[in-house]
Amino acid sequence: MSSSNKRQRDLARAKYDRQQAQRGAHGGHKRRNQQIAAAVVVAVLVLGAVGWVLVGRDSSTTATALECTGPTTTTATPQSYTAAPQPDASIAEGTQIVLTTNCGPIVITTSAKQAPATVASEVFLASKGYYNQTPCHRLTTSGIFVLQCGDPTGSGSGGPGYTVPDENLPTGTGVNYPAGTVAMANAGPGTSGSQFFLVYQDTTLPANYTIWGKVTSGLDLVQKIASAGVAGGSGDGAPAQPVVIEQATVQGM
Repeated sequence: MSSSNKRQRDLARAKYDRQQAQRGAHGGHKRRNQQIAAAVVVAVLVLGAVGWVLVGRDSSTTATALECTGPTTTTATPQSYTAAPQPDASIAEGTQIVLTTNCGPIVITTSAKQAPATVASEVFLASKGYYNQTPCHRLTTSGIFVLQCGDPTGSGSGGPGYTVPDENLPTGTGVNYPAGTVAMANAGPGTSGSQFFLVYQDTTLPANYTIWGKVTSGLDLVQKIASAGVAGGSGDGAPAQPVVIEQATVQGM
């Protein structure tokens, strides 16, 4: 009898042990399943965060990209005048010439006191519509950093039919044409006409080019045009992104 009881107890313990082992196995599977589920959740959150960052970066890049619209060719008819306008005391220091381009507006604040003859000529040409529908025909991205405009022919040799004397020339050393400077292009001393250049990065040049203003709005636009490079991949030539002055207006006189 006692032997029978012992056997029953042994069988009961064995059953209990099997049940415990089974429960432990089920618990282990459950814990592993919970761990896997947690890992999946973390992975989804991490991937989601990475995706957000990538989308954010891409959106930011798109927002700052150069967007040019309107004409990429010019329709200006070159005009010629018999004599340069005389310096005009009614042109106030800080008078602005706004170049509305197909890539956005560029505002030039003039230096009438330092370059009275040049500013008088620029105000005259802008008010006569001389710059309307004219290209910025030359971009230089190597050695010097300028965007040149103001020639209705787009050839680099056009002009208004008169010349303006040099004035307000800088020193000949160091960065004498800093970023934002607006100066006259020329073919030698005393030959400034209608062509001018916008300096978009600090530049050193011979002190031969009249400084008549400063870009006070839109310099970032010129820099974006420059970052698009020169057509054909050289360091000097027509900008890869065509730039047209749709209209030039005078403000603040």
